[in-house]
Amino acid sequence: MEIAYWIVASLLSLLFAYAGGRKVAQDKERLAPLMNWVDTIPMWLVRTIGVLELLGVVGLLLPPLTGISPGIAAVAAAGFVVSQILATALHLSRGEVRETGLNITLIALAGVAMWLAIDLWIR
Repeated sequence: MEIAYWIVASLLSLLFAYAGGRKVAQDKERLAPLMNWVDTIPMWLVRTIGVLELLGVVGLLLPPLTGISPGIAAVAAAGFVVSQILATALHLSRGEVRETGLNITLIALAGVAMWLAIDLWIR
């Protein structure tokens, strides 16, 4: 179970670190070609989402590595589930059904990470 957690958590961390880092560091014009939804919300909110994604990555990795409050990893994974449910809702409200495939995949991965983190935490 521990190996499975690290595989899933590493994959999620790479994806969210990349996306969160871009949201924090790049301007709206550079983000828009890949994330066309950034034109519909204020840039401060895009940056906040990016910071929260980066904090989620830290929450997935550091607590299990250090053994300090390992339950935080489950909370971080749950946060990713919620964020991707909201992202899916945003895409659907904009009529972007085809763009929801990645969001649904991330919901599933984050759900598995949450389940594995809980399993490791209660042992």
